[in-house]
Order: sequence, then C-alpha cells, then structure tokens
Amino acid sequence: MAFEYLKSLSGGMDRSCVLSELMGAYGEDVWNYAFFLTRDHALSDDITQDVFVKVYEKMYSFRGESSVRTWLLAITRNLVRDHWRSAWFRRVIPFGSPKREEHGPSAESLAVSSLVTEEVWAAVLALPRKLREVLLLHAHHGLSHAEIAALLDLSQGTVKSRLSRARVKVSKELNREGGERT
Repeated sequence: MAFEYLKSLSGGMDRSCVLSELMGAYGEDVWNYAFFLTRDHALSDDITQDVFVKVYEKMYSFRGESSVRTWLLAITRNLVRDHWRSAWFRRVIPFGSPKREEHGPSAESLAVSSLVTEEVWAAVLALPRKLREVLLLHAHHGLSHAEIAALLDLSQGTVKSRLSRARVKVSKELNREGGERT
C-alpha cells in the first residue's frame, strides 16, 4: 500500500504535503467517480474539492481498515449523497449545466478515440445506477468485491450479482448495437 504511513500519521507531519501526494495519486479517480455519480462537470469539481478538504481535516482519523482509494471513494460517495439530500437541491430543480467553453481535442486524442470505446461507455452509462456503480468501481477503479461491498454497504454476494448482471447487460447491448451495423 503506497500510503501505509497514513495509519500512523501524527500531528508532526505536514498535512499539506500528504494532501498534495493524495491529490496527485487519487485526484483523477475521485473526480471520475464523482462525475459518474452526478454526470455534471461543475458539480464533480466541487465535490472533488470538498473530498480533499474533508481529507485534510480528518487525515489523522484514517484507521487503515480499507485502502486509501476505498476511503477516498467512500468520502466521495457520501458527499454526493449529501448533495442530493440537501434542502437546496430538493427545492431547485437543475435544468442542466451551463455549457463550458472547451478547447478542441488534439489530433492525438482524436486518433486514440474509437467507435468501440464510445459504444462501450454508452452501454455502461445506460445501465441502472446500482449496476453502473458496481461495474465502474470494479473495472475502472480496480476495487475488489470486498472493497466494493464495504464502500456501498452491501454483501459480497450482492456485489457479485450486480457485477454479473451489469456485464450481461453491457454485453447484450453491445451485441445488439453490433448487429444493427452489419
């Protein structure tokens, strides 16, 4: 474990330095997970920032019962859940994010992107949230069944079942789409 020392972190260590290392190692994972849960760029930015503020404040309370990645993703999930439950969000119905002015993709990124990748992501994003979340945590973030079960407060059997159902649905969708092109 790269951040094994967090379990024994003392008040004498520079929290800013530790936070910087955590952000470098896991910042993209936290943002991606927040985006998959919210599907909103600006909200994902805010939640990612809030995650690392919370980590900075609670760094000394990390018990090491899970991996650092699992701990960060659990904080991310809880902050997203808190956002959905907030009184402001229930009163104000969002009509979508304002469009960001983005720079065009580079030639390299255009060459790398492919139709197959787009179809896979479209199939994954079409899954119900509970299946999509388990598949994302396992395939994209590399969490084990036990880590996903702990993060989502589910049994390992439920995680395995949802993962299997997600894979079957994605496979069927890709086979269906593949059949339409020929």
